[in-house]
Amino acid sequence: MDSGIGLLAAAAALRKLRPDVDLVLSSDPASMPWGPRTSEEVTDLARGCSLAAAALEPDALVIACNTASVHALATLRAELEPGLPVVGTVPAIKPAAALGGSVAIWATPATTGSAYQRGLIRDFGGTADVTEVACPGLADAIEHGDDAAITAAIADAAARTPAGTAAIVLGCTHYELVDDRIRAAVAPTASPALTLHGSADAVAAQALRRVTDPTRTGAGTITVLHAGASAALPPAALLYPQGRTLAALMRSTLPA
Repeated sequence: MDSGIGLLAAAAALRKLRPDVDLVLSSDPASMPWGPRTSEEVTDLARGCSLAAAALEPDALVIACNTASVHALATLRAELEPGLPVVGTVPAIKPAAALGGSVAIWATPATTGSAYQRGLIRDFGGTADVTEVACPGLADAIEHGDDAAITAAIADAAARTPAGTAAIVLGCTHYELVDDRIRAAVAPTASPALTLHGSADAVAAQALRRVTDPTRTGAGTITVLHAGASAALPPAALLYPQGRTLAALMRSTLPA
């Protein structure tokens, strides 16, 4: 679950690891953006998306949203576990900082500077020189497929990313959908060895480790829910490689 199409990255990673997996993509795009909302509002929205997915009796629930993980993960685990394993999304600060050097964390304004993110930097930043870079408007622009707004938001964040940065942590799941554009914008002033660190692959692997029944196989179906109601992938999803991959899979599993 996610506020919107940020869940595409984790969903595509799950399908890559397990082509048979049945996916339920539960979001509430009409309520976006979640970043400026209070913790209570985010928790309520995340709970609604999660319970809608849980009603379909999945083997694991992925909170494919950094904001929801910050505010709602503890509540959802308390309510749904141990019957339904709940996997949160944590910015990949530890692997990004492992080699030291200059690390930038791109995140929503709500997450940037939060006690949650500062705690991760304290615990896993090691000897790296970590800079928090807020990215106002980027997630919303990606959600709506607004190319000009995406370009402007990335350029703004790139201008505030220190020269010589060796690693960028993508601290919002939406950002993984445009990682190539982020790399291109930062590359001129970054370290030649620049690496980008998303969370989708690690989250997908953790979800498969925690499934309630590891022997269960699926039929490769994809179900889309918006605020609990059956829906289709939004048009903006098709602007990104992960969305196009999932859309093609949905077409291939339609009854003849």
